[in-house]
Amino acid sequence: MIKPSASAEIRELIAGLGGSDDVRREAAIARLAVIGPRAVDALLHAYASTTDRDLRIAVLRALEPSADRRIIEIARQAIAQGGEVAIAAATALRSLLDSTDATASAEALDLLVATVVDRSAERAVRMTAFDALHAMPASVRARIREALQSDPDPHLKARALDSSNSSAMAEAIWEDALDGRLPDTPAILRAAADARASAAAFSALQKMIDAVRAREGMTTARRRAEWQTVRGALHQALALRGSRVAVYDLRESVEDATAPLPSSFLAALHVVGDPSCLEPLAAAYARAGADSRWKSQLAAAFRAIAQRERVTRRHVVVKRIAARWPEAAQKLT
Repeated sequence: MIKPSASAEIRELIAGLGGSDDVRREAAIARLAVIGPRAVDALLHAYASTTDRDLRIAVLRALEPSADRRIIEIARQAIAQGGEVAIAAATALRSLLDSTDATASAEALDLLVATVVDRSAERAVRMTAFDALHAMPASVRARIREALQSDPDPHLKARALDSSNSSAMAEAIWEDALDGRLPDTPAILRAAADARASAAAFSALQKMIDAVRAREGMTTARRRAEWQTVRGALHQALALRGSRVAVYDLRESVEDATAPLPSSFLAALHVVGDPSCLEPLAAAYARAGADSRWKSQLAAAFRAIAQRERVTRRHVVVKRIAARWPEAAQKLT
């Protein structure tokens, strides 16, 4: 039974899945993922109660970490309809492949394989289903290769036939990065991280964040922004799992920011930020000038942390903020 306070929080978070505020949406997805099974019924109801594409995609992203078997029927219907919701549904099935519920795992596997070999399905949906099977056993890989031998889509056939090499390469890139040997191109590491971050050890993600931040300091401004996007994605992966092992980097990133950070940083702060992050957020707010969007994102993160951690105006941190940045304190508290 969901306590009233928890139920109210879940409703508020689900409301945050809609709209154009990407920080609020990403933060809501991460927080709902952390809440886990208690939020599943409400998420399923939200999905069934709307036809809005973007809201349904956000709900599916929030549902993915739960590995709830009820995702399978939603995914089946969405994949049959096609489009971007079908792509999100295929991705959401990925977590079920490792489910302790053997029946659910088998059903998710069968649905993904059926989607890959379905020639009437959209290419993007088939590709996504195939990518969700990145760790498929050799027997499943052989089954797919055989089914795709005569497939008319050369792109999908090539992806399937080259899957073992691609998987091995991504694994090698990830392991090299953990050893401090990052690739020259940030997008290559981002692709490897997207496939592995959800199951990687917290210590590995923390080590990767430190390595990426070090690389940011040794490259051009354009590449620095690209590496920062990778680091934000790693922080978001940790936030989706409720880990605070790299909060220090979030805090220092806000302290050092001379321009708005990627939305993933603020979304992660919403979920795992602690009171030590409030002063850097207030300082960034005070120096943000006329950038209303950045100020709004900083204020939302500040208030989310203060509310979650029960930080009131009597808290020593808030008193320090009021002394150093009185105008910001008045707006934020």
